[in-house]
Amino acid sequence: MRHTVQVPMRWSDMDAYGHVNNVVFLTYFEMARVDLFFDRASLEEQTGLRRGTVVAAHDVQYKLPVVYSRDPLDVQIWVSGIRAAAFTCHYELLDHGRRAVTGSTLLVPFDFGIDRPRRLTPAEKAFLARYADEQPAD
Repeated sequence: MRHTVQVPMRWSDMDAYGHVNNVVFLTYFEMARVDLFFDRASLEEQTGLRRGTVVAAHDVQYKLPVVYSRDPLDVQIWVSGIRAAAFTCHYELLDHGRRAVTGSTLLVPFDFGIDRPRRLTPAEKAFLARYADEQPAD
């Protein structure tokens, strides 16, 4: 199942060429992750994902330029590759219904108390499995 988040654009997100700067899309993806792992998880259940995950890798593909609009962007987020100590989030960013950017983030659960990666708990795996979709965005 994919989770959709509406993400507002800021005027300052544009670059000198008049479209949203490429690095800003990572922030939009982060906003979708926060909505899913913090806001959604706090509504449905508390998971250790709220305590911390770290980004191990990002991958972004730019399909269309995005120009500032007062209308928010739709960011779909879903999960795949749930392993013992890592999982991947995938994103599809839609600008007025058109697929503009896709990407993925490899995340590792992390215990900041001991400054080390940790394993996913069964409850965390169950939460992530609800948003699993093995079809990555292309």
